[in-house]
Amino acid sequence: MDRNQEIALAKMRKSVEKLGSSTESYGEKTLMRFLIARSMNPEKAAKMFFQWKKWRAEMVPTGYITDSEVADESAAEKVYLQGLSKNGYAVARIKLNKHFASKDQVQFKKFVVHALDKTIASSFNGREIGNEKLIAILDLQNITYSNVDTRGLITGFQFLQAYYPERLAACYLLHMPQFFVTIWRFICRFLEKATQEKMRIVTSEEEKEKFIREVGEDALPEEYGGRAKLVLMQDVAVNY
Repeated sequence: MDRNQEIALAKMRKSVEKLGSSTESYGEKTLMRFLIARSMNPEKAAKMFFQWKKWRAEMVPTGYITDSEVADESAAEKVYLQGLSKNGYAVARIKLNKHFASKDQVQFKKFVVHALDKTIASSFNGREIGNEKLIAILDLQNITYSNVDTRGLITGFQFLQAYYPERLAACYLLHMPQFFVTIWRFICRFLEKATQEKMRIVTSEEEKEKFIREVGEDALPEEYGGRAKLVLMQDVAVNY
């Protein structure tokens, strides 16, 4: 950490205290994510951190969301955890043709948090460092209009941006049908510039080869040109 980062970090800690909160139990790598997400502005980072702590206390009061709380969403078997990428990032694969807009928005939001928390937790053994990242693979193969959940996708990305700053390393979209292009453009209106820059729409053979190269064959299922087997999220044990 350079001198400028140390100064920004110290200012952020003081700003959090002025908001009536504390950074005492959080390491530098965790706090740096908030600073980076707010262009190293200590006051804006402190506000984001404060809002995050408040949100976590309300959404995840016990520290994690249990499988039983999101049983209906999990039953669709749409999220898989594929281990680590070649860069050590947790890889989550989402099959959107198994997703349907939820009638229970409270449970759906809990499921999003559950999936994000579990994906991140799958990247470390023991204690969290604070700067762990994830790679999301959104597979749109065989989706129909009944699988299109614009509200749900926007919710997922907004949660990532507001409450999981600098967690997303990259998001790959595979097998995007033509009818979804307009929908995706609409969703992108809700994405911050930094998030949009992490989106990778894989269409050509060259892009597919780059996708395999960047993620790594050990984390990709065979149908994507990798060597890994599919592992349902609920079959993965983690320590939060």
